[in-house]
Parts: sequence; C-alpha cells; structure tokens
Amino acid sequence: FSGTLWAKCEPGPGVLLIETGGIIHHYYFFIVDPLMETPTPDVGGAAQLQDGYIFVLEKATLETAKIGKGYQILNCDDHANFLRRHGKEPADFRPDIVHQELLAILDSPLNKAGRVNAVYVHTQKNVLIKVSPQTRIPRTFKRFCGLMVQLLQKLSIRAANGPEKLLKVVKGPVTKYFPAGARRVGFSFSAPEVKDLKSYINELPTDTCVIFTLGAMSHGMIESSYIDELISVSHYPLSGACCIARITNCLENKFRIL
Repeated sequence: FSGTLWAKCEPGPGVLLIETGGIIHHYYFFIVDPLMETPTPDVGGAAQLQDGYIFVLEKATLETAKIGKGYQILNCDDHANFLRRHGKEPADFRPDIVHQELLAILDSPLNKAGRVNAVYVHTQKNVLIKVSPQTRIPRTFKRFCGLMVQLLQKLSIRAANGPEKLLKVVKGPVTKYFPAGARRVGFSFSAPEVKDLKSYINELPTDTCVIFTLGAMSHGMIESSYIDELISVSHYPLSGACCIARITNCLENKFRIL
C-alpha cells in the first residue's frame, strides 16, 4: 500500500477490493491507532456463554465479481460462462448451500428457544462472518446474495430497528470465539465412524457449550484441525441442510422443545 492510502485510513476494520480479470478479491485488515489500545476480540455473547450450541459452516463460497453495472455473488447457475473464462470450475461455486444451512439453523425451534448462541460462516477466501441468532435470513436466494454483497462491502449489517449488528465480518480464527472447555464435533460422510445421532446427542453434556462444524461446500472435507471428534450420522451422503435438520431435531427432542 502507498503512504497516501494509509494516511487516509482511519483506525478500525477495513476492506480493500482489488479487481483481477473481473474477479473482485476482498482483503480484510484492521488498522490500529498507535495512541489507542489494541481492540479486544469480538467475544461478546457466544464466547461468554458456557452452555448452548454454536454452529460453524466451513468452506462457504461467497465470492463477488462485477457483472454488468453491479457486484454479484458468483454461482454455478448464473455465472458458469464467466467462471470458465476466468479458469474456475463452476461446480465449486455453490453459495446456495450456505443459504440453505443458515435457514435450517435460524428457522429451527432450537434457535427460537434460545439454545443457539451464534453461527459462524468461514469462507474459502478465509473471511469469517458472525451471524446473530436473531437474524432473519432472506427466503429467496437472489435476496440472500444481495445481502451477502452488501455485507462483504460494508463489513456489517445492522438491524432495521436498532443498533445491533446482525451480521458482521470478524477477525479469525474462529476458535478464539469458542468458550473454554467447549466440545467440538465435526460432521462428514467420510468420517471413520457412523454414530446413531439420537443416542449421541442425548449423551452430550448439557452444562458445556457444544460446537457443531459442518461443510458449506459442494464436495470435499471440512478442516478438522480444531475438532475433537469427527463423526458421520448416516450411511448415505446428506446435504448440509439435511444434517443440520437432524441435529436440531434431536436436540429439540432432548429438551422437549415443540
């Protein structure tokens, strides 16, 4: 960066957009004023609660590009030719997966009963997004993509009737927002062991926060470096939204949430 660019930047979070061949690359940074203390991590809420549940959606594809006069979230249906021209595989661009998964979590009775502490989306471009459990995700995919473009440009989305930030880009890694002693469970069809989910959920402690990590990509495995246990819940491959629905349903039965 040039000295002029830095001179015009104020302390706080920022985003640098660089266009390469029509693809917009987002570079997130945090500028610290030397006269100020280093900002404390965003640990409010979920990281202070010692019970409840946190969902982490890994490897989501939320990549923007300038199409026509505006920016759009790239997806395999609408931008296949554009992606091929830029040497990318269209099948890898599935933002609809994270849309379906967020709807499955946030619309669940488990969340509406206050049992979900937070949801984190970690993209393949290493952008970490915190989603408040109070967020109402747009029902249509087109509106969801519009919201994600706005979020990636502004770094946060506030509630219409208050100052609360419902969605915001936060500093990684995601593990810094996990409560101490939390149980970290990952889900993958490729896991070495298939568990009976109902029995497994019933055996989970109720006085400790549990982290559920699932993939938000079309194929591949989630990053398991911070996971205590990687399990499969079916002999058949399931979509992320289907797996989440099974998890929330078992927890709702456990706590008698109707």
